[in-house]
Amino acid sequence: MPVLLFLIDTSASMNQRTHLGTTYLDIAKGAVETFMKLRGRDPASRGDRYMLVNFEDVPFGIKAGWKESHATFMTELRNLQATGLTSIGQSLRTAFDLLNLNRLVTGIDNYGQGRNPFFLEPAIIIAISDGNKLTSGGGVQDELGRHGLEIISQHV
Repeated sequence: MPVLLFLIDTSASMNQRTHLGTTYLDIAKGAVETFMKLRGRDPASRGDRYMLVNFEDVPFGIKAGWKESHATFMTELRNLQATGLTSIGQSLRTAFDLLNLNRLVTGIDNYGQGRNPFFLEPAIIIAISDGNKLTSGGGVQDELGRHGLEIISQHV
């Protein structure tokens, strides 16, 4: 019963169009929809839970959590708009925070007592981005450097 978290880039650069006239964001949405359809055919996917996070600031970037239905997930996916900056470091932090909160609520992690080793719930983060420059309020970065990784590692 894995948790699949989709992290979708909704920065303004995702409004770029391909040679067919489709935006990068539309391609990302189509990829997630195709994945969901194919995964739904597999009998092993019955207990899967899906989450949707985009590149907006917290809490607006959390579009569908672990309690939302499949219909809510798909509605939120279709309603994604490409605006803002490519803040993948903050978005990854949000994704890990959401997964950690899910583990606390389900009893896998216990505050002050660690993780119950007999509970196993794998989590998969699927990030979809156009790979352009990473932008934030502080400027433009070429890559997710040491500072971005420190933010993520503090919350894992």
